[in-house]
Amino acid sequence: MTKQENILIIGAGLCGSLLALRLAQRGFKVDLYESRPDLRTTDISAGRSINLALSDRGLKAMRLVGVEDKVTPLCIPMYGRLIHDIEGNTFSSNYSGREDEYINSISRGGLNAVLLDEAEQHDNVTIHFNKKCTHVNLETNSASFKCYKTKQEIQCNADVIFGTDGAGSALRKSYYLEKKFLFSYAQDYLTHGYKELEIPADNIGNHQISKSHLHIWPRGQYMLIALPNLDGSFTVTLFLSYDDGDYNFNNLTTIEKVTEFFETQFPDALKLIPDLNKEFFGNPTGALGTVKCSPWQHKGKTLLMGDAAHAIVPFYGQGMNASFEDVVVFDEILNTHTGDWNATFKAYEKARKEDADAIADLAIDNYYEMRDHVANPIFKEKRGLEMSLEKTFPTEYFSKYSMVTFNENINYAKAMKIGRAQDKALLNMISDNDIATNHNMNEAELKDILKKIQQETSDILSEDKIAGLK
Repeated sequence: MTKQENILIIGAGLCGSLLALRLAQRGFKVDLYESRPDLRTTDISAGRSINLALSDRGLKAMRLVGVEDKVTPLCIPMYGRLIHDIEGNTFSSNYSGREDEYINSISRGGLNAVLLDEAEQHDNVTIHFNKKCTHVNLETNSASFKCYKTKQEIQCNADVIFGTDGAGSALRKSYYLEKKFLFSYAQDYLTHGYKELEIPADNIGNHQISKSHLHIWPRGQYMLIALPNLDGSFTVTLFLSYDDGDYNFNNLTTIEKVTEFFETQFPDALKLIPDLNKEFFGNPTGALGTVKCSPWQHKGKTLLMGDAAHAIVPFYGQGMNASFEDVVVFDEILNTHTGDWNATFKAYEKARKEDADAIADLAIDNYYEMRDHVANPIFKEKRGLEMSLEKTFPTEYFSKYSMVTFNENINYAKAMKIGRAQDKALLNMISDNDIATNHNMNEAELKDILKKIQQETSDILSEDKIAGLK
């Protein structure tokens, strides 16, 4: 492993641009290839993934490469969910009882541009746009690209190749097509897809609804969410089945049917979306899937990272943060692990695979929570109690959401294990009336409840261990 080796990174999205920047800071020579045009000069959003939720794990990565001061101005803090019922009533549900815990709505393009700008400032980084990877030869460690401008095929040799090219990764595809080694791969799609819409700013450029919340319209079999943008608009995402139910993407074929759907299910949102016809039929319908695979590396020559290794559904707001954390973990291993790339890559996957699988499973859990449970009375009681516990005992109680989202020192797998047991304990005790959930309890009463929760959680974890469950 030397700084003179040629490193090729396929995919200049969020993970790839961060990785290129960090490796450049370490002195490595990096070529970064991207199939799309330069997003800093061309609008490539096309109705997909305009904004994201940046939280503590992602911010830790920004501090690692020294760009937090450039990223923070792009953020809009969201302190909780604002739930909209079918009559247009709303209630809020904070993410945490601790005042300093919130997630940030941020433009994907704006954040990507910052990382590209920073990477490009290094003489040892070269970025190539409009170059789509078509194949990676694992024997020669070379990648083939098609140039969209010249239409020519380009072949690039490298000492090390990183695949950060997303859920449709060309490197991952080469892993299973070339059949050079045993490679396990699973891609599971939800029966629901998504479509992005927009709530524009008002006449003077202000947000029409609270910009301090992530808005959710939960309706059981489908839901709408909205995240604020700096220009006063909201990016709205509809999650809906392709085939099932009275309303689905396959039967919403006319503006009359779409309007009827919104009038009956999201009447308050409909009033805020003036271009529903244009956006619903003009923007694409995207798929929602999970990718799990193994191994991520081959002979210390190639490595999958980010969505290429572990794409997840967006319902925990951790896809980007998990990819950023990949780079942080990889950087830590480079700091402590001596030897060749093969040993480094193996150590990285061993350190990261369990956590990547855990956040994928947690994201599916949160899909059902957001869609079905956030308006459930017992769930609301549970969240209210958790807010009180976190506020009163900020160093002793952490909800599952807080462990995942706000504590980068707890890995995803541990957060899932403890959080699931804790949720089960809480819901069981609330359902059985074993603990009170009123909002007027004093510290002593809350302390007694905390002890009961901790004991019940410990018992559940012990039972799981005896049963052979992780």
